[in-house]
Formats: sequence, C-alpha cells, structure tokens
Amino acid sequence: MTKHTIKQFVLMAVIAASSASTSVFAQSFDSVRLFGAAPGSDGGLVGVGAVMGTEYRGSDQRRNMVVPLLDYQWSNGWFAGTSNGVGYNFSKTPGLDYGVRLTVDLGRKENRSDALRGMGDIAAKAEYGAFLNYSVTREFTLTSSYRYGSRDNNKGSVLDLGAVYSFMLAPTWRMALGAATSVVDSDYMQTNFGVTKAQAASSNYAAYTPKSGIRDVRASSSLTYIINPRASMTAVLSYSSLASEAKNSPLTRDSNALTGVLAAVYAF
Repeated sequence: MTKHTIKQFVLMAVIAASSASTSVFAQSFDSVRLFGAAPGSDGGLVGVGAVMGTEYRGSDQRRNMVVPLLDYQWSNGWFAGTSNGVGYNFSKTPGLDYGVRLTVDLGRKENRSDALRGMGDIAAKAEYGAFLNYSVTREFTLTSSYRYGSRDNNKGSVLDLGAVYSFMLAPTWRMALGAATSVVDSDYMQTNFGVTKAQAASSNYAAYTPKSGIRDVRASSSLTYIINPRASMTAVLSYSSLASEAKNSPLTRDSNALTGVLAAVYAF
C-alpha cells in the first residue's frame, strides 16, 4: 500500500464506522465514500461494528446492535457494499466522485416500540439516487447524496449534505470531525413522522400531516487506531437533533439522540 492508499483506507474506515451508527434505525446511506483502489486494481473493506443507538428516529428507547461492514470497489467504477449500496462512479479524477446508485430503506416495524403501536409497519423499499463528493483537500471532503422512491407511495426524496475533516494526531492515530443535515419532502415526512386518519383511529395519536423541510442535523467525531496498513479500529460518537416538522411529530419522544459505534475493519 502506498501512503496515499493508506490515507484513503483510514478515511474510508472512519466513514464506514460512522455509517454504522445509523443502521440502528435503518440503513442510512447518507453519503458515498469509496476506497480509492490503486489504478487498474480492485479493493475493499470488511469488518464489524457494535452500535449503541435508539429504536427509531425520535425514540427515547435505547437499542444495541452488531452490524456487518463490507464494501468493495472495482477498478472499472462499480462498487457495492453495506455502507454505499450498489452503484457506479463516473469520475476518473482524484478527489472527485459522482455517479448513480441503488440503495434500500429497511423500513420500520410497529413492534419495535410501544410508541409505534397502531402505526403499522413501514415496508422495505428500493431507493434510486445519485451522489457527488468533492475533496477540497486530502483532509477535508464535502459529500452529497440524493435518494428517491423508498416511501409507502413509492415517492419520497432525501437530500443529504455533509462535510468531514480528518487529520493525523500521531503516526497511528487519526481523528475525524463531521457535520451533516438531511432535507426531505412531505412524502418522506408523512411516512416517518406523520399520522394518517386511519393510523389515528388505531392509535392514541391525533392526525398529523408534516410538511417538507430539514429532517435533522448531525455532528460526529471519531478516533481511529491504525493497527497496521490494512487493519484499524474506530470509535465514533454521533449527536443528532430532529428539526422542524419531525421534532413536532407525536411519534417523537426525544428529538436529540447520542449514538456510539466501535468498529474494526480490514482492507483487502
């Protein structure tokens, strides 16, 4: 591995571990971070993450999980994995990634919490989308992702915007600081935070019809220990706060959430 590849691997490890923090609710896919294998070769990451989060967005109940991490990128631009979904990166320029992808929203089960009683299940659905990432420097990266189609009516869209700053603390220690937000339309809001008349009749909630807007804002910090050029361990602490219509939903018991992740990954 070259020094540049090692740096790309460490940054990918940080993002992969951070992505695991949202898997407690459903796979988030809020950004695409590619391994950046050497020209003419393939490469990937495999690992596992322990996640300490909540039952669903807006829940006040804790939930702990162990989730797999597996991402692979082919030299021809195709990629697939638990953090990125399945897609194609059109860019051949270092520091710039853009393309299309297919992801999945795992939905939400009514029996996940007493607060969801009478709300019914949200079925898992495929999402179609696109992404654009730009590395301003090797340390600072801007990310964006658009996903459409996962809601109950096969509509609903999510625009994710984020930034990550990663830097070395010591030869074997790297830290990353991140910030992100998600803007969603009314279809997404209604499915996840709204209450229809039918749901109101079968639950203790009054009907609630949220509008489009900012779903939440997030801040994270992570610390990665580089065991060797291929293996590392990362600890992530992430804070999220629901905004506007999501915060006022009757399903929201706590608009603020703190999530912790401990992940181990290996590059191959």
